[in-house]
Amino acid sequence: MPVNLNVPAAESLFPVAGLDMGYAMAHIRKPNRKDVLVVRIAEGSSVSGVFTTNRFCAAPVQVCQANLKVGKGIRALVVNTGCANAGTGERGLADARATTAKVAELLSVQPEQVLVFSTGVILENLPMDRLLPGIEQAVAGLGQANWLDAATSIMTTDTLPKASSRKLAVGSGEITITGVSKGAGMIRPNMATMLGYLATDATIAQPVLDRWTTAMADASFNRITIDGDTSTNDSFVVIATGQSKAVNIQTGQEPEAAQVFEALKAESIKLAQAIVRDGEGATKFITIQVEQAGTEEEALKVAYAIGHSPLVKTAFFASDPNLGRILAAVGYAGIDDLEQTRIQLYLGDVYVAQNGGRHPDYREEQGQAVMNDAEITVRVQLGRGSASTMVWTTDFSHEYVTINADYRS
Repeated sequence: MPVNLNVPAAESLFPVAGLDMGYAMAHIRKPNRKDVLVVRIAEGSSVSGVFTTNRFCAAPVQVCQANLKVGKGIRALVVNTGCANAGTGERGLADARATTAKVAELLSVQPEQVLVFSTGVILENLPMDRLLPGIEQAVAGLGQANWLDAATSIMTTDTLPKASSRKLAVGSGEITITGVSKGAGMIRPNMATMLGYLATDATIAQPVLDRWTTAMADASFNRITIDGDTSTNDSFVVIATGQSKAVNIQTGQEPEAAQVFEALKAESIKLAQAIVRDGEGATKFITIQVEQAGTEEEALKVAYAIGHSPLVKTAFFASDPNLGRILAAVGYAGIDDLEQTRIQLYLGDVYVAQNGGRHPDYREEQGQAVMNDAEITVRVQLGRGSASTMVWTTDFSHEYVTINADYRS
């Protein structure tokens, strides 16, 4: 069961002016499920994206990156689930380009103006005989479709759709921000199998949106991990349609710019955290906070060492306060001159380790009480400087193994 995460109400997900959406059941992998999504984007919109750094990146990622570089103005997105179109060589690239060409033909735009995304099983070819008719169905249904349908259409092993939305009073009026994400396993985005799409009707110039998208990814999708695996298909795309005239952000220095950026970042964090909360087999949502590091890079090394440790994660699943495992992970994180006598460890509000050793007042029943919670914060102080960071992760359960053992069944 997801950790403190529910299906969003359709009416709570506000339409974004300048976007039309349509979906189809194309039976890409399984029958009777939404598995194709097409989004039409108004002309003049700004669109930015960041993608996986996996050198075995999927064909759609390669096509997206190439099309964004062309700079003709992105007019559509198309997403399929069930097949990642990764590890498919030249045929995979040809299929991805054929997909963009089909959308372009139906929407009277150019193929270079279409971004294509796939998620699902790696090393299998797209069933183009089913995908292309599915795209036709999705385009035929274009309209201000329900964002909940969009969130459902991009799911794979997710147990529920993930979406977030808000309206923001800013400038001379109001803007809308709505987004969806998917992912539950093979999650350690290193971007900038996870997809995230965030849209607003604010006017944001392309250079500003490019900078902001990278910054938002670093604060959200690049701060989550479920199993430490960076997918071949990770993508995060931000769209600003410019349909609201409340703000006009051209440089990022406007009085309203910081407020808009923070709102976009907050929604990005919600979407990223939703992926963790729905992690495959997850029973705990764990925040790892590393403080007093010499650099943010140091802090991230420690946070991810803890978040990736199978021994730590299985202890959390068992609600076992075997907290020496956390200190061991800190020690092998890769900081060569780390001094253990400066390390402080907190589990929730419980002071566990002081100056590298067990706190004299710590009692295991205190740790047990925290470990029984569904949401847990681990806080480590390194005593090296003022840098800090935060990473969100899950425990490892029996169900995680079952899901991944049966993934292709």
